[in-house]
Amino acid sequence: MTDTIFINGLVVHARHGVMKHETEVGQRFVIDIELFTDLSESAHTDRLADTVSYSNVVATATAAFKDTNYKLLERAAGAVADAILAAFPRIRAVKVTVHKPHAPIDAIFEDVGVVLTRNRHPNHD
Repeated sequence: MTDTIFINGLVVHARHGVMKHETEVGQRFVIDIELFTDLSESAHTDRLADTVSYSNVVATATAAFKDTNYKLLERAAGAVADAILAAFPRIRAVKVTVHKPHAPIDAIFEDVGVVLTRNRHPNHD
């Protein structure tokens, strides 16, 4: 059984990118996170201790995303996924979507980004 906790639209200002102005000024990124776990215990007990705190996930993801400046969104998203799996043993897998709506692209576009899914035990899931 896999249940999902999700956090959508987490806005973080960070300095990721390959262009000089991206690393100096930074820009707004939007992160969506899906956490795959078994929620049957917390659905029965109604205790926060039996689940994963949204607040703690947001704090962990935000720190992982903005504490280091990366050139690639893939690396920034990977840092978020790695931090979540390290901090929350109840999470079996995590899906991280990073949107970069103000990417320096010479075109009119709505959004660009990356989606990463990481499993705690990649060879067993």
